[in-house]
Amino acid sequence: MSDFTLLGISGSLRKESCNRKLIWEAARVFEAGELIEADLNLPLFDADLQDAEGIPEPVQRLADEIAAADAVLISTPEYNKNLSGVLKNALDWVSRVKGNPWKDKPVVLMAAADGRAGGERAMHSLVLCMMPFRANLVYGPEVFVAKCSE
Repeated sequence: MSDFTLLGISGSLRKESCNRKLIWEAARVFEAGELIEADLNLPLFDADLQDAEGIPEPVQRLADEIAAADAVLISTPEYNKNLSGVLKNALDWVSRVKGNPWKDKPVVLMAAADGRAGGERAMHSLVLCMMPFRANLVYGPEVFVAKCSE
């Protein structure tokens, strides 16, 4: 599948996060031709910022990467029984760009967390956040990595 491009989105900004490693491992197993890792170092969503300056360049780049990818892998940590704020912020920003880069896009959702359920509750909140985008969510098999720091 050398001409297949995956976009990997980790809900953690940590360089050595379990979720980042999970994305790279999933791409390796899938044998994607190219994995592009999204950068979620974005400003906090602020409608006043958008009104004053438009869509920030890093947000537009992320939306363009989503649109260009053949499929997207999203892996979220679980923070206080939810997806991470970093990931939610990115989803909120991308929802503000013109068009819908997610529409009909195959999207695989995964989670890795230190808890014994491996991010199961975070996954539930991520599914709810993705529903308005009309992406083609791949629901199974579910991937939850528990006690990921071990």
